[in-house]
Amino acid sequence: MEGTFRRYRAMSFITGTTLLVLFVTLLLHSVDLTLWNRIHLFVDVVGIGHGIILYPIYMITCFNLTLKFRLAIFYIAIMLFAGFVPGLAFYLEHRMRLKLYPYGLPAKVSATQ
Repeated sequence: MEGTFRRYRAMSFITGTTLLVLFVTLLLHSVDLTLWNRIHLFVDVVGIGHGIILYPIYMITCFNLTLKFRLAIFYIAIMLFAGFVPGLAFYLEHRMRLKLYPYGLPAKVSATQ
């Protein structure tokens, strides 16, 4: 179960970061169009990466987490919404960690022990 949460946590950080990058570049686009001409390719790559590759993987990890921990359907709806609101993925990951592991995450155990 810890592996499921760690995968969700990683995808939450990655998806949240790409969404924040897209949000900041959109703000830069509204401020300075000459800057937009220089970063347009970067925004396209990050946007495609977020929307086509990372967000579907994030959705799968959210469904997996919901099924493994038997969470209510409310949590899956909020987790999927976090892929659209900048910053919400970080807050939600923190709240899920407190809900699922109130005493902290267990230490990783190596496979050789």
